[in-house]
Amino acid sequence: GSIENILDGKDSRIMIIIGPCSIHDIKSAGEYATKLKTLSDRVSDKFLIVMRTYFEKPRTSIGWKGFIYDPYLDGSNNINKGLHLSRKILLHNARIGLPSATEYLESFTPQYNSDLISWTAIGARTVESPQHRQLASGLSMPVGFKNNTEGNIKVAINAMLFAREEHSFLGINELGVPCIINTSGNPYTHIVLRGSETNTNYDEKNVKNAQSQLKAHQLPPKIMIDCSHGNSKKDHGQQIVVFKNIIQQIKDGNKDIIGIMIESNLNSGKQPIPRDLMGFDPTKLKYGTSITDACIGWKTTESLL
Repeated sequence: GSIENILDGKDSRIMIIIGPCSIHDIKSAGEYATKLKTLSDRVSDKFLIVMRTYFEKPRTSIGWKGFIYDPYLDGSNNINKGLHLSRKILLHNARIGLPSATEYLESFTPQYNSDLISWTAIGARTVESPQHRQLASGLSMPVGFKNNTEGNIKVAINAMLFAREEHSFLGINELGVPCIINTSGNPYTHIVLRGSETNTNYDEKNVKNAQSQLKAHQLPPKIMIDCSHGNSKKDHGQQIVVFKNIIQQIKDGNKDIIGIMIESNLNSGKQPIPRDLMGFDPTKLKYGTSITDACIGWKTTESLL
């Protein structure tokens, strides 16, 4: 309800979607969530904090596909275990009163965990996919559509228009049986500016341009800005500059910036998945450090918020 209130303009707080680029370990995810909940309580007058619990990773070419698909990071692809362990993380968050956010890649995944997800992203690589737009139309939580990797925001606007309508398509029900799904449309969609492969789009000019395009399509001009990805030019430390710039735009009167996304972990930076000739070596995995995009560390996260 709180996220919908922010999108409706009934709650003046800024939504902060923050957490690891991807979850790869249940212990560090639990530690991060506990710290984030404490921080969230301290800043709850200004921010509604939602933890990034990203279990599926869209890869540009190849790579580890995420915690649900390969929870042991060793290519064993124990999806059954991945579904159970990821749900455990979401249940921990729910128990401590911390909302969770994710990105859906598979149309089946929501049947296993959507009851515990408060906000969903449709990413830059899937924003043009009819399957993902249909999926968004049936999700019961707000959905943020990212501009694509080329920086095109029109595709995100089209996705919003599409997802607001009713759709019928093939899927599975709660019993795992193939069925025809009928959706009633999702009124709580919005755009997420994430920059592109070549440019940033978090500055005042780009934000206002996106808002005027939304208005031209009779859509609410509510915008979330991702401090990472194209907007940080892949430099995790740059997220701080982006965050401060966005806060300044809000202070200067842009009340339709409703959310900010940040990639943050217990430790800063990133690491490759440690593999040698024998395969995956778990002893060389640094605790609380991202294995996908580089993140800011906990101390920076705390002082920033």
